[in-house]
Amino acid sequence: MVVSKAWTLHQHFQGFPKASDFHLREETLPQPRDGQVLLEAVFLSVDPYMRPYSQTMMKEGDVMIGSQVAKVIQSYNPSFPVGCHVVSDCGWRSHWVCDGAELTPVLPDWPQDIPLSLALGAIGMPGLTALYGLEEVCEIKKGETLLVNAAAGAVGSVVGQIAKIKGCRVVGCAGTDTKVSYLKQLGFDQVFNYKTVTSLEESLREAAPHGYDCYFENVGGKFSSVVMPQMREYGRIAVCGSISMYNDTTPQTGILSTPQTGKLSTPQTGILSTPQTGLLSTPQTGPYVHTYMIFKQLRMEGFLCARWKHKHQQSLRRLMAWMTEHITGTGPTTSLRGPHLVITATVSGMPDPVKTGTRTHT
Repeated sequence: MVVSKAWTLHQHFQGFPKASDFHLREETLPQPRDGQVLLEAVFLSVDPYMRPYSQTMMKEGDVMIGSQVAKVIQSYNPSFPVGCHVVSDCGWRSHWVCDGAELTPVLPDWPQDIPLSLALGAIGMPGLTALYGLEEVCEIKKGETLLVNAAAGAVGSVVGQIAKIKGCRVVGCAGTDTKVSYLKQLGFDQVFNYKTVTSLEESLREAAPHGYDCYFENVGGKFSSVVMPQMREYGRIAVCGSISMYNDTTPQTGILSTPQTGKLSTPQTGILSTPQTGLLSTPQTGPYVHTYMIFKQLRMEGFLCARWKHKHQQSLRRLMAWMTEHITGTGPTTSLRGPHLVITATVSGMPDPVKTGTRTHT
């Protein structure tokens, strides 16, 4: 018998997650039967999607959702021999018994000099999300200008690098000066700290005076309403996330119902019928995107990377090739790098997911 340690959702989040929202418990697992394997977690993922998904997919007491890189330590399934590594969606557990139906083998020729944690990052779901958002949704083309927010995150950092590999001009924003420096190292053309700029609107305009062909949306909320007027005709918007709103306790209402001052100051003088300065005569609760969508002929599409599951193995190999080119120095200067997880799951104990649930950069 193996005793597994698991982090559970003690209570649903109200605002930002707290340590008291989680509970660590022990589970005694059954002996694997024919066709089953026993997994031992090596790395656990902590991703933004867990915040909204937990509200609809989980009840209090459930094991926290999430992916992990795990090692097979006991096997009665010839498809998963002892010692191999897999990606599993069994949540925040140190061990788990399963039949292998939902396991994804780590690429068998995974290079020794590339951390296995990247199977949860640039060579995993975040990398696939970046690739599909750019190629399948934005249909990005060489020479275009791309904007990506939350650009230092697991998805955003890969988005910018792939766009550079494809010959695009990339503008990114992040919330600390350290992240801004990191993005410059990755080859982003223009980067700024959205928390310290005087005007988000002006910073976006200075970074791309002629506007944006593609916008990879990770943040949502007020940020999105500032970007819309700066999209170019026939622009494409891939809606991947809305992290600015995940921890809200009251719904956001956009920026058009408040005086246009401060960091998000945005007098709307573009294609609206009247200049929008100061308070509107009739308060709106937008943002309302319809006018920009129509007259700029924009295309805005939400997506989940599982839509292209049939392409995952091929796509993971493309991501790995870019990563290998960076490490060996045989590829372009923008060959792929990627943030990876610092959360290590061990048999002796599981880390506090609130305190250590961050990604670091390599």
